[in-house]
Amino acid sequence: MLLFIGIVFLGLLMLGTPIGFALGIAALAVFVKMDVSVLFNMVPQRFFAGLDMFTLMAMPFFILAGEMMNKAGITHRLVQFANVLVGHLRGGLAHANIVASVFFAGLTGAAVSDTAAIGTMLIPAMVEDGYELDYSAAVTASSSIIGPTIPPSNMMVIYGSMMNVSIAGLFATGILTGLLLAFLLMIMAAYFAAKRNYPKKPRSSLRGVIRSTREAIIPLLMPIIILGGILTGIFTPTEAAAVAVGYAAVIGLFVLKTLKLKDFPELFYKTAMTTGVVFLIIGTANICGWILASEKIPEAVAAAMVSISDDKTILLLMILLLMGIVGCFMDIAAALIILGPILHPLAVSHGVHPLHFGIIMVFSLNIALTTPPVGACLFVACGITKLSLEQLSKAIWPFIIMEFITLIIITFVPDIPMAIPKLLGYY
Repeated sequence: MLLFIGIVFLGLLMLGTPIGFALGIAALAVFVKMDVSVLFNMVPQRFFAGLDMFTLMAMPFFILAGEMMNKAGITHRLVQFANVLVGHLRGGLAHANIVASVFFAGLTGAAVSDTAAIGTMLIPAMVEDGYELDYSAAVTASSSIIGPTIPPSNMMVIYGSMMNVSIAGLFATGILTGLLLAFLLMIMAAYFAAKRNYPKKPRSSLRGVIRSTREAIIPLLMPIIILGGILTGIFTPTEAAAVAVGYAAVIGLFVLKTLKLKDFPELFYKTAMTTGVVFLIIGTANICGWILASEKIPEAVAAAMVSISDDKTILLLMILLLMGIVGCFMDIAAALIILGPILHPLAVSHGVHPLHFGIIMVFSLNIALTTPPVGACLFVACGITKLSLEQLSKAIWPFIIMEFITLIIITFVPDIPMAIPKLLGYY
C-alpha cells in the first residue's frame, strides 16, 4: 500500500502536478484500489477532519495582516530602521537585510513573503552598492526563514493544531531560535564582508536614528501586541490574528493613510489564494496520513528507528536526517502533516518535550525553503534577480550551513529555545 502511494505521488510530482493535487490523487487511487464504495464516505470526512480545527483560523488572518502591512508600505520603514541600526558595519546592507527579516517576521510569519518584500527593495540596492548579485540573493533567501521561526508562524499554527501542543508555547520557542539564526547569519555576512571588502555606510546621526525609530515604532508594535496578548493569556492565537488584522487596517487606513479601500479586494484575493493552497495541502495530506495510520506505518517507522538505536541523541540525529531529506523534495506543510504524527510520539516517548520537538521539526523544515531543488524562497529570489537556480544554490550554501548549525544547537542545547517557555510557565 505504501509503495503504491509513493509511486503514484512521485509520478505525479515528476509530471509537475501541484503537491496538493498529487497528495489527493494518490489517496484517491488507494481508496479506489481498496473499495470504491468507501470513496464517497471516507475521503470527504478525512479531508474535512484535517481542516476542522479552530486554531487553523489564525492562518488566514495572519496572512491577511501581513498583506495589509506590506501594501501599506511598512516594509520600507523596517528596512530603513534596520539600515540605521547596522548599516555602518562592514557589509552593512547585508546585515540590514538580516535584521529587517527579524522585524518583518513579526508581521507575516511567512518566508516567501519576506523574500519577495525585502528582496525587491534590498537586492537592487546591494548590487548598486557593489555586492554580487548572487550573494545579495543568497542573503535575502537564507534570512527569510527567520520569518516563520520568530512568531507569528503559520507552520507553528499547523503543528500546534495537529499535535495538540500549545501554539503560544511554540511561539515562545521561536523567539530565541530566530535571534540565534540571525546572529549566526550575520557572522557569515561579516566574514564575507571582510574577505571581499564590502562597503559600509556612515553612522547615522542621532536625529536620523530618532526619526527612523519613530517611523518604525508603529509596525513594530504589531508583533508586540500579538505576542504580548498571546503569551499573557489575554487572547488566543486565533483572536490575536484577528486583532493583527484590525491593527493593520487602522494603521494603514487612518494613521499612515497608505492603504485604500480599493486595495482590499486584491488583498482578500491574495489571502484566499494563499490560504486555499495551504488548506488543500492540509486536507489531502490528512487523507494520506489516515491511510498511513490505518496501515500502521507510523509504528513500523518508529520500530525501525528504535531497532537501529534507542539512544535519544541518535534518534534525534536520525529524525533530523529524515526531515532534511524529505524537506528537499516535499512541500514543508505536507511534510509536517505527514511526518508529525509519526515522529512526534517517538520523540516524546524518548524524553523530548513536545514544545522542544515542535521547534526542532518546524525549524528543520523551514530550512528546506532555502535548499534545492524545491526551496520556495530560492525560486522567489531567482524570479527577482533572474539568476538560475544553480547559480543561487552555489551562493547560498555558506548560509545554509549556518542554518544547520542553528538546528544542531537548538536540538542538543534545549535550554536555548526553551528558555522563554520556561520563564512563561509553558514548560
